[in-house]
Amino acid sequence: MDFSRRGLFGAGAAAAAILAGAPAAAAASGTSGMTLRWWGNNGWEIRVGGKTILIDPWLTRFKTGTYTPAGADPRTPLSVNRALIDGYLDRGFLRADHILVTHGHYDHLTDVPYLAKRTGATVLGTETHLSLMAALGAPEDQLSLATGGEDLTFDGYSIRVLRSLHSAVGTRAQVPFPGSRPLSRRDRPRVIADLVEGGTLAYVVSGGGATVLNFGGSNYVESELTGLRPDVVLLPVGGSKVTGYVPRLLSALGHPRYVAATHWDDFDLPLGQAEDPNGGLEVLRKAVAAASPGSEFVVLDHLGEFVP
Repeated sequence: MDFSRRGLFGAGAAAAAILAGAPAAAAASGTSGMTLRWWGNNGWEIRVGGKTILIDPWLTRFKTGTYTPAGADPRTPLSVNRALIDGYLDRGFLRADHILVTHGHYDHLTDVPYLAKRTGATVLGTETHLSLMAALGAPEDQLSLATGGEDLTFDGYSIRVLRSLHSAVGTRAQVPFPGSRPLSRRDRPRVIADLVEGGTLAYVVSGGGATVLNFGGSNYVESELTGLRPDVVLLPVGGSKVTGYVPRLLSALGHPRYVAATHWDDFDLPLGQAEDPNGGLEVLRKAVAAASPGSEFVVLDHLGEFVP
């Protein structure tokens, strides 16, 4: 089965409506007490009761050239659009109790230090992720080390951390901006190449009668998935270098009810413009349909919502 929320709540309309003070439209497809909202790229908001968990929130989306033939320019300066972020925070349409970082690249981590400072959220990540964020000004008492294997319970929700892998890209199947780089607060990252991968994590968030599994890159550690039966898998496009990327994953997870596409849009474009630059969305849609025909394929526009 296959359905899309793109026609229900258009990307530009969603962003404009929220900033204008209108409530977000919800795609009420399920009956759980969990609501998911997509903020573009791998940015997700998970609401359970009065609690909010953000994954890889990156609203600024500055131009890098990532989807051009030449690829991302490693000298691209880092920037944070505080006015944009404040617009959502000050109107009450964005908050966080936890922020989960899957890896250290610019399109996942850049906005997190400012969001942590504004919201007071606890941030989970590897040693490198936390070092990078501290150097970018994140409050160090809000940073919590995760290495994979943690299973944490909070008020109304739980977070399980999995060891994972970043996407392997190009003819050599390499990880972009690889490695770890512990930093001091004086060694502030300046350009996108300074934000190295630093290890990759995946996260399982449960609450409100539903469970969602997020991958920040198009790869995974299959042994980490043993026994997991999430209701929703947030699955990135890509994975062409990973043997059996989609069928092996969905089989290991027991063919989840929902597979929601993530990390498929051109993030050189501003929030509100969800465009698929390489046709990866359709490739993923077909792969899911072939591997798990009983799973419903979910596509959201920026700021679109989904209730599993």
